[in-house]
Amino acid sequence: MFLFQHTPASEPGSLSYLLGCVGQGLGIAVDVHRDEVDLYLEMAAQKGIQIAYVIDTHVHADHYTGGFELAQRSGGQYALHKDSPAQCAFMPLEDEQIVKAGNVEVQVLYTPGHTDDSISLLVTDRSRADEPWFVVTGHTLFVGSVGRPDLHGREEEMADKLYDSIHGRILPLPDTLEILPGAQAGSVCGAGISGKPMSTLGFEKRYNPTLKLGRAEFVKQVAGTVLPPPQGLKKIVAFNLNPAQKD
Repeated sequence: MFLFQHTPASEPGSLSYLLGCVGQGLGIAVDVHRDEVDLYLEMAAQKGIQIAYVIDTHVHADHYTGGFELAQRSGGQYALHKDSPAQCAFMPLEDEQIVKAGNVEVQVLYTPGHTDDSISLLVTDRSRADEPWFVVTGHTLFVGSVGRPDLHGREEEMADKLYDSIHGRILPLPDTLEILPGAQAGSVCGAGISGKPMSTLGFEKRYNPTLKLGRAEFVKQVAGTVLPPPQGLKKIVAFNLNPAQKD
């Protein structure tokens, strides 16, 4: 298995990924920015792999997606949760669906809260073990924090969904799992995010302060945290809803 984590120059608080199986020459890209498309094509060529799937963990509001363009140029499939509001053609992902790239398997976990279409990706390398190795949590769970629920309004409702997603879908997973989030310190998509771009679930259970809160306290704190909107939010969302068109 290979794993490439990248911080785009245009948005130093964000993280994107390329992972997959070198042996069978297949890869999966996740949360790629528009200015990273050439980089990911070059990386795939260097490793001798085909990018079979390009997944966005949700319709982003903080950066222009490169997912659709990368899929078009690589010959892969652009994938989003089945209930995504995106207006372009995409492969609809179901909760618990398995996406394979050689020996690497990615299980889709539906984890709404940051947005209604948010997903996390549970990754297993079958060449090493039958147990999952890490989870790409998008903007649902960060190192030291959680995703913001207010970008599209309905703050308390979305914070309640976020609590269920984290406590019902992610925290029951093994403590040994690594957490690979979609953002790090500098992102406006969560408050108090660590500058360390990865952690383990066990460490976060012990030291992430938001995870220690009961439902009512969680909703009150997370919904009540005031963060600045991403710069250019409306224009970014409009593009990401239909990236097949030029902005």
